[in-house]
Amino acid sequence: MKKSVLAFGALALGVTFSAPVMAADVAACLITKTDTNPFFVKMKEGATAKAKELGVSLKSYAGKVDGDSESQVAAIESCIADGAKGILIAASDTKGIVSSVKKARDAGLLVIALDTPLEPADAADATFATDNLLAGKLIGQWAKETMGDKAKDAKVGFLDLTPSQPTVDVLRDQGFMMGFGIDPKDPNKIGDEDDARIVGHDVTNGNEEGGRKAMENLLQKDPSINVIHTINEPAAVGAYQALKAVGMEKNVLIVSVDGGCPGVKSVKEGVIGATSQQYPLMMAALGVEAIKKFADSGEKPKPTEGKSFYDTGVSLVTDKPVSGVKSIDTKEGTDKCWG
Repeated sequence: MKKSVLAFGALALGVTFSAPVMAADVAACLITKTDTNPFFVKMKEGATAKAKELGVSLKSYAGKVDGDSESQVAAIESCIADGAKGILIAASDTKGIVSSVKKARDAGLLVIALDTPLEPADAADATFATDNLLAGKLIGQWAKETMGDKAKDAKVGFLDLTPSQPTVDVLRDQGFMMGFGIDPKDPNKIGDEDDARIVGHDVTNGNEEGGRKAMENLLQKDPSINVIHTINEPAAVGAYQALKAVGMEKNVLIVSVDGGCPGVKSVKEGVIGATSQQYPLMMAALGVEAIKKFADSGEKPKPTEGKSFYDTGVSLVTDKPVSGVKSIDTKEGTDKCWG
């Protein structure tokens, strides 16, 4: 993301931080779900650049795969032992990590959840994230309007993240349902819905191979499936590969969330119908600034007005806009993409 976009985003959020001051004694940690997903690669890039600018010493950690909470727990222990002032974490297990986060906060560290709120959300000092419920609603609304009258008889499949149902997974999944016109029942839980249009849910671990296998499983349940919600774009590409292998790639509408450059390219090529673009570089850069400010003054970040978290923005990206759903095209999406 261009520097001008990042600067504009910070102003749009109404977030202000102290001017950059060299402070080599300020240490921070970034803990992501993996170090291979382009989303987290860009997150690390944003944190690293901002840490260098502010003179903050940054250490980065990641799970081996999406869902590897043990590595994240070990990383928190290392950050505490190293005397870090704060931790930025995109948690794989949003419930299971809470006791480790509490230990860090009890030791005086500022803990900020990135992208994925903890459960409960106030287990962290703050959350910097996309409005993931809105991201899901946008692609759900777009899919519903794109299908028109056929939406009421749709066959919908959900390619989710992991069995532990981290909050980011639940919010995107349930948001899609709300946008598409499906009653999610308990909005904090995946899988309790009773809408006849739902073929089923499967998990992908957020990667192409997982997306392919999950899509194959859903096709076995109902080969007439014609709408697929995917947790992210790598999973969406895997789903497309599975559909193409059986000659169904033109029969199924795929929507997703992320907005990475490969994902926007997939929208342009027609692999994905629409995706909700989020901005990981901004999340991480603002997080490092917040840790620096906390180290300098003890002040903790405040949420965006009217929300329980810092909202770092979301845009629907599609080349097939529909009435009533605001979107940007792939040209603009490419200008703002990452990875």
